[in-house]
Amino acid sequence: MWFNFGVLQVQLVGLDEESSEFICRNTFDHPYPTTKLMWIPDTKGVYPDLLATSGDYLRVWRVGETETRLECLLNNNKNSDFCAPLTSFDWNEVDPYLLGTSSIDTTCTIWGLETGQVLGRVNLVSGHVKTQLIAHDKEVYDIAFSRAGGGRDMFASVGADGSVRMFDLRHLEHSTIIYEDPQHHPLLRLCWNKQDPNYLATMAMDGMEVVILDVRVPCTPVARLNNHRACVNGIAWAPHSSCHICTAADDHQALIWDIQQMPRAIEDPILAYTAEGEINNVQWASTQPDWIAICYNNCLEILRV
Repeated sequence: MWFNFGVLQVQLVGLDEESSEFICRNTFDHPYPTTKLMWIPDTKGVYPDLLATSGDYLRVWRVGETETRLECLLNNNKNSDFCAPLTSFDWNEVDPYLLGTSSIDTTCTIWGLETGQVLGRVNLVSGHVKTQLIAHDKEVYDIAFSRAGGGRDMFASVGADGSVRMFDLRHLEHSTIIYEDPQHHPLLRLCWNKQDPNYLATMAMDGMEVVILDVRVPCTPVARLNNHRACVNGIAWAPHSSCHICTAADDHQALIWDIQQMPRAIEDPILAYTAEGEINNVQWASTQPDWIAICYNNCLEILRV
């Protein structure tokens, strides 16, 4: 299933492969514009169909055949009506009971989920704050768990101070700055390589290039992907290959790159697709590695690689 969301509504759609048409399966209201949506990482199908959304708060929803129900709302500021909006979040693939959120209040919060048996309602989901830390000097715009070190305890974040920082849940007394934008432009997104946890990609606000970093060589990009002619909005690593990455931008283009010749310069992408509008999001399907989804204007398209 993929997502199409307006200002205050989330629509779950499925692909009818016979007709190659999207079918709306389910729609539910969302009380605040969503900044990210994500299914529980569950390749073996052992968990219920849970969907998380970030906006004013982190919400976890249970998706059924005919309806979507709010399971829990996670708010770590119980003493105030004010909440600092969440810019993004990530769901830990190794331990799906862990989620991390990033916020404009300079913090990252790691949440723990619990499921309990309640009469008449199976697997009621609740959550609590495991830890909260001041991650950056300014707003934090993205957070992503790393597969390094067992895949549970390490994560990175980017923010308005222009830095990429790495954290270890076992040693939160310090963090490691692995990159700082030379002009201190805010960094909006980061994305870990799905096969090689040494590599991650990031991009700056209004920037036309994607920077590839190797955590073993801090502060110096190992590659810059700069064929876009307008600001980059999305990054997605291939789920099945350590050397392929897709970037999408306001120039209407989704570009696939082969980076295996790093640290030699990557001159050109190996594939390009031109959409009918500015591409604002891209996802590479983890269970269907020949499918890439893009969003532009009010459209969702699946590209077969």
